[in-house]
Amino acid sequence: MQSNAEIGPARVLLVEDDVELAELVQEYLQRYEFEVSLEHRGDTAPDRVRQSNPDILVLDLNLPGRDGLDICRDLRLEFQGPIVMFTARDEDVDEIVGLELGADDYLTKPVEPRVLLARLRSLLRRFRQTESSADADDHLHFGELRIDASARAVLIKEEEVELSTGEFDLLWLLATKAGKVVNRDSALKTLRGFGYDGLDRSVDIGISRLRRKLGDDANHPYRIKTVRGRGYLFVPDAWD
Repeated sequence: MQSNAEIGPARVLLVEDDVELAELVQEYLQRYEFEVSLEHRGDTAPDRVRQSNPDILVLDLNLPGRDGLDICRDLRLEFQGPIVMFTARDEDVDEIVGLELGADDYLTKPVEPRVLLARLRSLLRRFRQTESSADADDHLHFGELRIDASARAVLIKEEEVELSTGEFDLLWLLATKAGKVVNRDSALKTLRGFGYDGLDRSVDIGISRLRRKLGDDANHPYRIKTVRGRGYLFVPDAWD
């Protein structure tokens, strides 16, 4: 399921059972040239996504019929666009679980439309940047690892590794700065449009998921190393 985010206005599917909130967000985003469709039930959302193929999917966590985390799990491998999750809960575990399942960003209710707008623009910007790469450096090779930015594909030993949008973008950021330390603040500014607040663990969770999917050693990582007090280091010669 390929995104069309590089062509025309961005199309957003908002799955939210609070009709008043959904219509408020829809009206606000449409002022800024987003095309926003609404879905109010979780059990009908996956088919709606497959039929409409939006550029960005925005999911509430608690939905009638089926919860947002389950939908995210179901769609992540086939839906290539960014996924944003709304949660009414304050517990960090919900946010972390959402990211573990492949969500690219999350917002805690009450949602401020202007904050959502900024997050969507940031996600689209980074998605379009990698989608529109046309230079020779849109392909990166490190031993048995190959990263193709134009196809948003990752292969190890010629076998494709399934990554979410956020995971791919984090890997691409690290790989393009191979041999250099990338700290949380610069990663968040690049990937999500805002700096590190001392609490956000999305980069750490993303690193953990990448290590697992790319065959790194979780206890003693040697491909994506932690540089204590500084950040993360992609090791270019550790992929043979």
